[in-house]
Amino acid sequence: MRPVTDPATDPATDATPVKAPTLPDAQTVTFVKHWTDRLFSFRVTRPASLRFRSGEFVMIGLMGDPDPKTGKQKPLLRAYSIASPSWDEELEFYSIKVPDGPLTSRLQHIEAGDEIILRPKPVGTLVHDALLPGKRIWLFATGTGIAPFASLLRDPQTYEDYDEVILTHTCRQVEELQFGKELIDSIRSDELLAELIGEGFHDKLRYYPTTTREESPKMGRITDLMRKGEVFEDLGVDPINPDNDRAMVCGNLAFNLEIKEMLEGYGLEEGANSKPAQYVVEKAFLD
Repeated sequence: MRPVTDPATDPATDATPVKAPTLPDAQTVTFVKHWTDRLFSFRVTRPASLRFRSGEFVMIGLMGDPDPKTGKQKPLLRAYSIASPSWDEELEFYSIKVPDGPLTSRLQHIEAGDEIILRPKPVGTLVHDALLPGKRIWLFATGTGIAPFASLLRDPQTYEDYDEVILTHTCRQVEELQFGKELIDSIRSDELLAELIGEGFHDKLRYYPTTTREESPKMGRITDLMRKGEVFEDLGVDPINPDNDRAMVCGNLAFNLEIKEMLEGYGLEEGANSKPAQYVVEKAFLD
């Protein structure tokens, strides 16, 4: 660390360069939490100019390895849903660790004070604007697909638009549900959210976690539980219908395709920012 000097007596002060970011579009990591050996979340500073709708994603990453011939480095970027709500002063992300993944094999080692690349151009389909008005919204997630819903569940508009909000989260192991469990617990006890949205807003929120490999209070793939009617029976709600229900889906590709077919079987139509309808799927996300 460079020693502190007195500008009045240090002739070199004026010539000392200000430390510049070492990465393009750099943001500083402020917090990292490892949930399991496969999952971690982190928070970074938010660009002053960044405006986004809860549920959108941005491209983040690190610099790749130098080219063997030229020595030049290129940014290694991936789409990451913003897990924090649009009003938050920082940005939160939730990520899987892929041992041989070009980005996550390195990203999982970041610490507070490190820098990452963040391209401040948010996009995405999991936004309220892509859905027609309804009474109940289903948020279907697998694995780290819960990230955009962590943003939407802390957005006042979610509770203004719907009488009931149901989050389903399916993971392989019980420990992989911990991020969602703590999210729901924090929402239900958050005084700031109660002030923003209104006392008792969390009474609209229902949480339905399931596991597929490790034993838990509710086991099974959410799609299988829906086919059997078990989900609706457990929650005490009517089956999904296009008049009242809206849905957002974020998970692995096979899950997205399967639940997309199921939702259309219920009579729901896929929406988009340009043409709102009854459900949307985040195509950019692969768990």
